Amino acid sequence: MGVNSTVVFADLTGSTRVFEAMGNARATETVTRLTQWIGGVCQAHGGRVVKSLGDGVFATFTSGAAATHAVIELQRYHQKRLLAWPAPLRMALQIGVASGEVVEVEGDCYGDAVNLASRLSDLAGPGQIWVTDTVIQQLRDGSVQHRDLGLINIRGRSEMSVVHRIDWQEDVTSFLTVPAALAPLRMPDSSFGQIELAWLDVRSMFRTEQLPIHLGRVDEAQFVVNDPRVSRLHARIELRQGSCVLIDVSTYGTWVRFHGNGGPSTEIALRREECVLHGRGEIGLGAPLSDFSAPTIAFNTTAGDVTLSRREIAR
Repeated sequence: MGVNSTVVFADLTGSTRVFEAMGNARATETVTRLTQWIGGVCQAHGGRVVKSLGDGVFATFTSGAAATHAVIELQRYHQKRLLAWPAPLRMALQIGVASGEVVEVEGDCYGDAVNLASRLSDLAGPGQIWVTDTVIQQLRDGSVQHRDLGLINIRGRSEMSVVHRIDWQEDVTSFLTVPAALAPLRMPDSSFGQIELAWLDVRSMFRTEQLPIHLGRVDEAQFVVNDPRVSRLHARIELRQGSCVLIDVSTYGTWVRFHGNGGPSTEIALRREECVLHGRGEIGLGAPLSDFSAPTIAFNTTAGDVTLSRREIAR
């Protein structure tokens, strides 16, 4: 019989680069000390370290709240530590958390929650914590800031999963982009029909019933852009009240430029923000569109509700 548990996978990113910079012996010592510290923090919050995974840790907790507070402490302390490290040696943490029935066999743990937490750790960007809806349900209202990333396809699962990102930063305002003055742009209203996306020789069409979709670097994204500046799941496009909405959920930001009717284009920088896509234009992932090397997706939509909005996504 299994027991309800919360599973944490905490992985260090960039370890390959560190091994190249430091050599095998010193890098192994550094990674080992970090994974031991990760395990110690989990244990201090009541967790049990199931095993170390080279450059990561697999742990279980009896409650979602305890697991969440443990991983927040991990991110906050580790972020402060990284500020003092040379850039080539920095290994950020990416963490996945899931709750569900877990079966223990000879000291190891198995179950859907284990698989799901592992996949979320892979999908989360550096410095991010991704958790399932079942974890959020165990938290006291207002105790932890988080953002709903919506339904996401997880490899190996037949159904999409509701995923949230924990906003662990102590001063979250320092991570926000302050919107520049931007006059509303309005065009005649009509219902959104479909959006066409094109990057290099890749071209895809998505109809309303196919939304939401994700743009990102991994196969779980419905539109894949293979560039290191692109987050695993970088941005989401969804249908909302007849409008096609682009939402940035990335580490480095998203840029949007609209092609006007012969006039100057309107360009917007999004950081944890959203805007309505209308007409045609370009989407830059991870770098400004002014950078000629930026991974740039051309988009073309049918006529829709094109009131442009820039607002912080509700936390």
